[in-house]
Amino acid sequence: MDAYESVAAALDDIARYDAAIVRVAALDREVIERADNLKVIAKHGSGLDNVDIEAASENGIVVCNTPGVNSRSVAEHAIALQFAVRRNLAAADRHVRAGGWDRSEFVGYELQGNTLGLMGFGSIAHETATIAQGIGLDLAIYDPHSPEADLPTGAERVHELTDLFAVSDAVSLHVPLVDGTYHAVSTEQFEALGEHGILINTSRGGVVDKDALLEALDTDTIAGAGIDNFEDEPPGANHPIYEHSEVIMTPHIAGVTYDALERMSRGAAANVRAVYEGELPASTVNHDGLGREASR
Repeated sequence: MDAYESVAAALDDIARYDAAIVRVAALDREVIERADNLKVIAKHGSGLDNVDIEAASENGIVVCNTPGVNSRSVAEHAIALQFAVRRNLAAADRHVRAGGWDRSEFVGYELQGNTLGLMGFGSIAHETATIAQGIGLDLAIYDPHSPEADLPTGAERVHELTDLFAVSDAVSLHVPLVDGTYHAVSTEQFEALGEHGILINTSRGGVVDKDALLEALDTDTIAGAGIDNFEDEPPGANHPIYEHSEVIMTPHIAGVTYDALERMSRGAAANVRAVYEGELPASTVNHDGLGREASR
């Protein structure tokens, strides 16, 4: 087994691979077209915005993922970020570490009775909704593709994205990054959310217009944000968002728990084995492009 010094060095050697299990490395068209022996790209997770699926299909490469295995981890992180923002936890921690004890500076808000808006209602949002209702939050949901029967009892369905922000105290994002969601959350949505509202993003950074978010924070249009994903990762040493103490940031770790990592590893390995055995995993995302039906 070879140990590479960097991701770039590993990708330089991709022509020798029969299978690739990938997390965040970019498998773009240029890389895929050099992968002469590649039969399967198995995502260690669910999001596939780092894989050129069209190029893979053109080269007969199966692309599959492990959807749902980190849903609980991401959901718990989304709720944790909401708590952290509402209770000023990061700023309070820094204050105490610096020798302070000014309790009046860190008066927060309870979550009970607030409305949590969910943009998207896939497996992660389902888990988030379960936790949210368990701690006394009301729910509003925007997902044009989710059947009415899938929505939790008592949840309010809204039919326009801006309306979701208008009826919510906090909005948590749970959509993939595709053409229709790129910068979908922008100035109009922040103005609807209002000065007491917060944004929680554990999906993809590109769903949020970063310039509009900074303006909303600079002008106190919204109260704060909990961010696990950035459009450019890492965001860089001098990113202006660092100036905002009302923002809690984590380094894309919502789905990274020991529990979820084990499930992702086992699932990705099982997908590779299925392809080696001549089958198409149930989570294959490009079966149409390959002209094959999933076999399991």
